[in-house]
Amino acid sequence: MRRRNFITLLGSTMVMGSLTAHAQQSGGMRRIGVLMSYPETDPDAQAFLAAFREGLQKLGWTEGRNVRLDTRWTSAGNVEEMQRFAKELVALQPDLLLGHTTTASVALQKQTRTVPIIFAFVSDPVGSGLVASFPHPGGNVTGFMVMEPTMAGKWLELLKEIAPRVARVALLFNPATATYAEYYLKPFKAAAASLAVEAIALPVRDTSELESVIATHTREPNGGLIVMPDTFNDAHRAEITSLAARYRLPAVCPLRFYAEVGCLLSYGPLPIDNFRRAAQYADRIFKGEKPSDLPVQAPVNFVLTINLKAAKALGLDVPALLQQRADEVTE
Repeated sequence: MRRRNFITLLGSTMVMGSLTAHAQQSGGMRRIGVLMSYPETDPDAQAFLAAFREGLQKLGWTEGRNVRLDTRWTSAGNVEEMQRFAKELVALQPDLLLGHTTTASVALQKQTRTVPIIFAFVSDPVGSGLVASFPHPGGNVTGFMVMEPTMAGKWLELLKEIAPRVARVALLFNPATATYAEYYLKPFKAAAASLAVEAIALPVRDTSELESVIATHTREPNGGLIVMPDTFNDAHRAEITSLAARYRLPAVCPLRFYAEVGCLLSYGPLPIDNFRRAAQYADRIFKGEKPSDLPVQAPVNFVLTINLKAAKALGLDVPALLQQRADEVTE
């Protein structure tokens, strides 16, 4: 009797195991389509996606066991490629889509109004047409924004503080990828007027234009540069900071990884935090909540980084008070 019971139990266990495996393949395995706005070779982009995976795992979603990620990486500024990859991802019939930036998220939204979409790092989600409002997104899209537009005024104040002589300041962006440019340009111009600084919109459409655009801006003295949060700028941060240094142009950048490659000063959120938080929204959607009921959230951590080597090369003395306020001071 004992032997017969044992065999019966063993058989039941094997059947249950087979059913569980089948359930994972047919419906238990959740599929997430991820559209990244940087190339696969970008180490920061890899870290962002790793943070999303880690966040999912902490909530019980392990890749290969009960969740699968299909990822597409795009070259900076290639909007056509992004739209093609968005179509590919939606064709895979995922349970959820994750869009890295504004351009990626808009491309995904154009392909589906039913599959839930979480955006990780978007500027002006309302103006970009992704959501109806922050508290009530209203459709199949929700997520995490880059920052408030008033940050443009803060960047200008920081630039004046670290380089008091600047009188002409340009805001650099690519119109193709920063379709939301007015979101930052309007408060930038308002802040410039209050600080008696000439505000200049500085569009650049291709890497081949970068040097000529920056060189033209430096023909007149006392120029400064602010780099807009923009997929194109982010992907070409090394070139932009190198050109700013070559043309002796004090620059303020939106994210820490700019200062790491030579930007004078950066102030902004940590994108990796938004990817961790995106995993929480993915978990909630998998458990039955709707994107329309999950409010759009702003970043919670901001980091001020000063690059003293860049300041020294520009002949700038960084005020002691500004150094004390900084979260990081690099040599």
